[in-house]
Amino acid sequence: MTPAATPYYDALETRPAELREQQLMAALPLQIAHAQAHAPAFADLLRGVDASTITSRAALARLPVTRKHELLEHQKAARSRDVFGGYSAIGWGARRGALRVFASPGPIYEPEGQARDYWRVARALYAAGFRAGDLVHNAFSYHFTPAGAMMESGAHAIGCTVFPGGIGQTEQQVQAMAELGASGYVGTPSFLKLILDKAAAMGVTLPGLTKALVGGEAFPPSLRDWLAARGVAGYQSYATADLGLIAYETAAREGLVLDEQIIVEIVRPGTGDPLPEGEVGEVVVTTLNPDYPLIRFGTGDLSAVLPGTCPTGRTNTRIRGWLGRADQTAKVRGMFVHPSQVADIARRHPEVRRARLVVSGEMANDQMTLQVEVAQSIEGLTARIADSIRDVTKLRGDVILSEPGTLPNDGKVIEDARKYE
Repeated sequence: MTPAATPYYDALETRPAELREQQLMAALPLQIAHAQAHAPAFADLLRGVDASTITSRAALARLPVTRKHELLEHQKAARSRDVFGGYSAIGWGARRGALRVFASPGPIYEPEGQARDYWRVARALYAAGFRAGDLVHNAFSYHFTPAGAMMESGAHAIGCTVFPGGIGQTEQQVQAMAELGASGYVGTPSFLKLILDKAAAMGVTLPGLTKALVGGEAFPPSLRDWLAARGVAGYQSYATADLGLIAYETAAREGLVLDEQIIVEIVRPGTGDPLPEGEVGEVVVTTLNPDYPLIRFGTGDLSAVLPGTCPTGRTNTRIRGWLGRADQTAKVRGMFVHPSQVADIARRHPEVRRARLVVSGEMANDQMTLQVEVAQSIEGLTARIADSIRDVTKLRGDVILSEPGTLPNDGKVIEDARKYE
């Protein structure tokens, strides 16, 4: 455990970026081989892949992306044999090793292994100012989903004491925080606001509450400032039940720093194609967790890589935080249109640099327009792209050519601009 005097949880946070990349790429083929050997779903998905050759990001990008709906489908298909659908290397009975099992909406079942700070949340808590001896009021759910356990295990790793508040019952939450003297809060930011509003209505002060690590929903600057005005410094965490911690906010307030035990790619929605720094795309994560060895797992979240490193001295890559959802499937004239189809259309025409499908019109009068960036207009290109739209989607659509850099950098591949009034 890190001494309280240092601002860093451990030495991994400040290692040279080149060393971090070398160590991650050295661990990558071992993790892939482990997944092939111990997680049947990846044994099938990566059949024929020589793990020893996956030693670079370029090689990693050639592997398929697994998205949450696919994981759910595998789990449902294998319920009687393996509730984890073949993605987990641990379980119970003959495949022992799981400390607990959780259920997220779907239901999707997630294992918790026996490693200390299994979800690696201690790093985010430490960056938010939590230290040994703090009493942490944990207002994440302990029911079915792992959020409560994620934060509790991270707090215990630092040396904090935890009150398992869970959700709801704001009056009782205020009473417990006041009488126990909680110094920190973990939970959703909106629930913290409800608690503080309830405390004010009750005439109860919480002078010891000075810090918070929040997650599970957006944390706008206006709410951050509202909390700060009441003496609470709130920091964001970005984690999922499948992957654990992905990124966390620091005192610099400039994006979120990536966790040290994952490999993150930003890919074009609907594809597995990595995007250059700064472009908005889907967050795809490869975890080095041996118990749940997810390889190129698509989170469905949008973000983008920020240039440079954190002013706090942490040298890992930063991302902008949560910028929306990558699943932009739209139903047009009774047919589903997916981002992967837009990508397929663009790939058929080398002249196309970026594409964005805009669905407009009113109810029962859908119209599709594919906006594409091209370096120069070529005779007949518009008609050929229109033919590809019809071939791929089985729907007719217009085509608008524009110059490179014209389309917004917001990660949207399909924009639903229909009016339903």
